[in-house]
Formats: sequence, structure tokens, C-alpha cells
Amino acid sequence: MLRRDVLTGLLALAASPSLATEATEPGLQLGNPVSFSPEDVIALARTLATRDYQPPRAIPTQWTDITYDDYVSIWFDGRNALWAREPDAPLKVDVFAPGLFYPHPIQVSVLDDGMARPVLFDMAVFDKTDKFPDLPIVDSLGYSGLRLRAELETPGIHQEFAVFQGASYFRAIGTGDIYGLSARGLAIDTAEPRGEEFPDFRAFWIEKPAAAQATFVVHALLDSPSCTGAYRFDITPGQPLTMQVSVTLFARRDMTQVGIAPLTSMFQFDETNRDRFSDFRPAVHDNDGLLIHNGAGETIWRPLANPKTLQISAFRDDNPQGFGLMQRARNFSDFADLSALYHRRPGAWIEPGEGWGRGAVTLVEIPTDREIYDNIVCYWRPDGGLTAGSEHRMTYRMHWGDDSRFGTGLRVLNTRIGNAFEDGIIVAIDFSDGDDVPEDLSQIEKLVRASTGEVSEGVLQRNPETGGPRLAFKFHPGKESLIEFRAQLRLNGDPLSEIWLYRWTA
Repeated sequence: MLRRDVLTGLLALAASPSLATEATEPGLQLGNPVSFSPEDVIALARTLATRDYQPPRAIPTQWTDITYDDYVSIWFDGRNALWAREPDAPLKVDVFAPGLFYPHPIQVSVLDDGMARPVLFDMAVFDKTDKFPDLPIVDSLGYSGLRLRAELETPGIHQEFAVFQGASYFRAIGTGDIYGLSARGLAIDTAEPRGEEFPDFRAFWIEKPAAAQATFVVHALLDSPSCTGAYRFDITPGQPLTMQVSVTLFARRDMTQVGIAPLTSMFQFDETNRDRFSDFRPAVHDNDGLLIHNGAGETIWRPLANPKTLQISAFRDDNPQGFGLMQRARNFSDFADLSALYHRRPGAWIEPGEGWGRGAVTLVEIPTDREIYDNIVCYWRPDGGLTAGSEHRMTYRMHWGDDSRFGTGLRVLNTRIGNAFEDGIIVAIDFSDGDDVPEDLSQIEKLVRASTGEVSEGVLQRNPETGGPRLAFKFHPGKESLIEFRAQLRLNGDPLSEIWLYRWTA
């Protein structure tokens, strides 16, 4: 058979799920094998990009019209997972039911010894309560996503560490964390007036791991009206969890507003805007800051905001060393929330695998009054975007966990903003302690800059709880509605701390 015929058949397979008929044994069933290699995912994306975009198949509207309570009343039975009955298998893979927010089915296949076998769709792998509605079982149904589990802390207990579900969304956790922020395969036209385009992961191929294997490999095919893409994820659970991501993109059209390695999170309030919310908790957020290690070697900390109007910030750079959304509030008392456990939610750090050239780390902050909505997006926006007909290859490593190993200098632990006792507004920035911090804090130079308005020199004191220095300064905005701030501690002319940046809005 000609190679183009094989690719055409695989494209058709990726476009529609396969249905199981009568199961011969419990658990997820696999279809007939097809010769396939990981490199074929790139060939599939390249071939697909030469064709007109075809929207993914949709499941019946009866499935998407159900309520959230309906959806959580059906769940995957872990005893039916891939390789559940193979005691030496280091990985177990679950699937998710269709419906509610997930109108398009995906195709999942297993790669083993040069062959790909589709995972057949079968409602029998799910358990449900009697509250789950009676919905039609038709050929257009399919799984909505997949979950990966491995032995992380206790032998014989397989804990989940990564999920791929919905458009090109995926998320992961370091051992001991709980889910918080998400990542995406690609961001297109984010915050543009014409509306955002959300690419889909249409198909996944999971390489069957050998016994005792610690890194697991997932391939994905991305498709959207603007481009196609081939993705490879090498995932190593732990604290932090790491993902080595290899991407090949094929542009169908010119894309000027494209975001590489996008992250999506939620920030409602903390000590910078606490006065706007009546809540028993001192803070509510999945992440509290954007961390950047730029190409010039500077480490920048930008506390997140929940603005009253949409705001977009672009941090220009040339070959960034890394960036990510972090959660530096790690104590229960930071949130006092027994249910959401925000203090256990991870950050995600993006580390480019090669020079990414010129562009901007872009931060989008969207107003929100409820914690159920993701309102924070960040990504790398390359200068020039992607041109129609082009092929773009890149790699990056993702670290899901805490951020204590990234960047240089004293870390910003917290930012507090509020009205002064008499007039003006006070900003208090707590920095971590370190071996380079002198006992006499007067030796430290305070750099405080504002784009406009009246700002004081600032006072530096030691915080008895953290052991590190606190920089406090006052400013008078007057009639200004927006002020950009920059602050840093220096010692003997050299940087001692991260650079603190903040955009204040009236």
C-alpha cells in the first residue's frame, strides 16, 4: 500500500471514534492494528494542513444539554483502565465520558512494537448512578479525554498525575499537589475583538511502557481552522512533574496573534485587591504571579491582578530562559479554605529547549467576580507570528510544582496594597531571606520607580515571620488611572532580589 494511502486511512481513523461491539473480556478494548510510528504524527499533521479544515464530529445535543450534576453521575471504572490487568505495567490510562462541556469525541490509540491499535468506545467501561439520564448511544459518541495514573507514593496505588480533556487543554500535578492551572497546545487570537480560536487535539497515541519505565510518552494531533500540529509529550511524574514537549506546527493561514506554550489560570483576589470582595478567606487564586527569567538574565516577578477591565501586558524579550505562572502562597493560612485547598495547587514553568528569538511573554488578565472562571492566560508570542504554508518546530520543558528552583535573587513572597492611614496608598513587598542579606538592612539599596504620580523612597524593615526584608512605599496617584511600578533590592551595585513589577489601576 502506498504511504499516502496509509496516511489517508489514519486521518480517517483520527477523525472518528471506533465503537466496540461485544466485549470478550472486561476493560477497554483495542481494535485492529495498523503499522504506525511516532514520526507518522508529523506526517499526518502535514497532510491535514494541505486540506480544507473540517470541523470535528459532534455528539448528540442530548449529551451536551445535561447538567453538571448529571455529568458527575457517570465515571470511569478504574478496573477497566488500559493495562489494569498487567501487574508489571507502570502506567494505567483511564478515559472520560462524553457530554456537557465536551461535545467532540477524540480518538485514542495504543502504540506497541510499531503498531497502532485504536481504543474502542464502550459505555460498559463506565459506572453511573440512577440519576444519570437515559441518553442515545450512537456512532458519533466517543471518549472526551484521558487520564494517566502511576505508583507515585504507595506501592500498588496508582494516583493520577495528568489529564488531557477539552479542546487542546491538559493539566498535570507534582506529587502531593492537587489540580489547579491548565496548559494548552496553542493559543490563537486570545483577547482579540474577533474572538478566540480554540484548536482541538483530535487524536492521541500512547506508547505502551516497559515494566519499571518512569517516563511515559503521549503523542497528539492538533487541528484548527488556522493550523495543524504534531505534539509529543514525555511525562515524568514526581515533584516537580516534568513534561518534555516537542511541537511541529503547520500554518493554514497567516497567524499574527499566536501564543506558544500557553497557560490558563484563575486569580480572584489577594492582599492587593482584598477590599473589593466580601469573603471569609484572605485570598482566592490558583496562582498569584507571573515569573520570568529573561534573555538578559533578569528575574521578574509580576503579581497577578483581577482588573476591572481587560488588560494585556507584553514583556519584550530575546531568547527567554523561562516563564510561568506560580503559586507562592503555600500555607493553609494564606487561604483558610478546607475545600479548595488552594495552597496545594502547583505552578507551571516553561523552559525553552532552543533559542526562541524575539517576541514577548504575554499576560492577559480578564475581570472576574467568581472563582469558577479561568481569567488569566500567559504565553510566548513570537515576533512575526506564523505565515501560511510554513512549518514551525520547537521544544520546551514544563515543570509542574513549586517555583523555588527557577530564577535568581531574593524571591518576592507577597505583595500587599491598601490605603494609607492619612492619605495615599501603601505598597508592602515581602522578600525571602538569604545568605546575602546583611544584618544591617541600611546597606541595601532600594530602587522604586513609577511611570507617573508621586512615590516615596520607601522603608526597608525585617519581617520577623519570614526573616527577610520588607520594602514598603507610599504613592499618591492623583488623577492618574494607571501607574506602572518597578522595584528591586540591590547590594553593592548588584541585584539582590527579583525585579518586582506591578500595574496599578484606579
